[in-house]
Amino acid sequence: MTSRGENVTFHDKKWTQAFLGNREDLPHNLYGTWNVSMLDDEDLAQTIHLHLQSLGPYIRAQDIVDFIKLPETLAQFKLKKPISLATAQRWMKKIGYRWTTTPTGQYVDGHERPDVVNYCQNIFLPSWMSIEERTRKWTADFVDEVGEQPHNRRTVVWFHDESTFYANDRRKLRWVHKDEKAVPRAKGEGASLMVSDLISADYGWLRSPDKTKEARVIFKAGINCEGYFTNEDILKQATTAMDILAEYYPHEDHKLVFDNASTHLMRSGTALSARHMPKNTKAVGEFWGADLPVLDNDGKQVYQRDKSGKLTRKPLKRKVPMDDTRFKDGSPQKLYFADDHPTHPRCFKGMAVLLAERGLVKESKLRYECPGFKCKPGATSCCCRRALYTQPDFVAVESLLEAHCQSRNFGVLFLPKFHCELNFIEQCWGSAKRKYREFPASSKEADLGKNLISSLGMVSLVSMRKYACRAQRFMHAYHEGLNGKDAAWACKKYRGHRVIPSFLLANLDKPNA
Repeated sequence: MTSRGENVTFHDKKWTQAFLGNREDLPHNLYGTWNVSMLDDEDLAQTIHLHLQSLGPYIRAQDIVDFIKLPETLAQFKLKKPISLATAQRWMKKIGYRWTTTPTGQYVDGHERPDVVNYCQNIFLPSWMSIEERTRKWTADFVDEVGEQPHNRRTVVWFHDESTFYANDRRKLRWVHKDEKAVPRAKGEGASLMVSDLISADYGWLRSPDKTKEARVIFKAGINCEGYFTNEDILKQATTAMDILAEYYPHEDHKLVFDNASTHLMRSGTALSARHMPKNTKAVGEFWGADLPVLDNDGKQVYQRDKSGKLTRKPLKRKVPMDDTRFKDGSPQKLYFADDHPTHPRCFKGMAVLLAERGLVKESKLRYECPGFKCKPGATSCCCRRALYTQPDFVAVESLLEAHCQSRNFGVLFLPKFHCELNFIEQCWGSAKRKYREFPASSKEADLGKNLISSLGMVSLVSMRKYACRAQRFMHAYHEGLNGKDAAWACKKYRGHRVIPSFLLANLDKPNA
């Protein structure tokens, strides 16, 4: 030790004695800490972060390099030289950026649209809250039922939706060895099958207890295949569903929930509608009415022919009288003048006459309609069409699906537009597709159908109830006045709760919450 110098010997003796006295109190080696990263300067890190935010969502590590080498940046932070691209890439990770896909959330183009919010708050949510107390509640493990039995019959809510499975839908993220070579793969999405089904948190997929009957419909969608799911197909599926429920689950009330698609909201061809009504009374011999498609003996659409006799893609239609309506007192209001009318026999009255007959004389003198029928939000008497369009009897016209289900005492509820988070079947589709991607790859349609059915059967009832609980949290959040952004945050934070805690909702109303 003496050859190493007296100073080294002194410290060795001091450290040895300290170690023998307390073997837990070890000295720290400061090697490697003499230099610190320039990014440890909080002002520099904050300035870089603000600069990247100003560039928009598509930023690069090279943007940091270019920013640092600016003379004003070097002078401001007293830097001696610019940085390399590799250093900038390390800095990107250090300040919280990751190279990944853009996170997706709710559709904001219509989610907070005034008419959508109005329907959600004033029609859908009150209807849901009125039946929720009669639905089943589950324990924390989503296995056993909890809560008191309702005084009335149980209500089971069935959610409907469609989804498409593709043969070439495979997993794209996995651990890949560095020596693994690229292999040929199928081009495009491959064959597809569309599945339409109903589901409840009580029983799962809608089928009989012995699984011999089910409401599920699987078909090949496309113009060159089996066509597309029409309103007639929806009515047939609803009939099958109601038959199963009436036969096997007669001791409960059932509510069928559909999304707000035009296929589901389709009304009768002669249903009351002010959308295309003329303002003034039509002349004698000029008939106005609803357009109905002309069908052949097999029930198929007949198409128009051009002057040369060649078939076109334009469907052939015929004019029929529109359905009459009623005044507020329940007495009938005819849309057409009587056959013995002195000046306009059998002629359509027009919107002006219809409004005047209802006592809306001022509205009957308004202009025909606002340009493009794009009236100001909340307006009800800006034009003739809007005044008649917002009348209660015109608004309350039932869809074919509602009338069909209610004729058999089954309730129908339509989800708000752009609110897929309220339909828990969407997560069931996602779970099933994740299972589908684990099957061996195959482009055969037979394998597609077999794997599709198997993957749907692998979605457990417990998972379905978890997804349903998540959808209920969103409903309660919206019912308390939260918007889409706040509701998404609250539902994620309190994902272990069936409803959002009341104290959280109260705190969100406070300033700076």
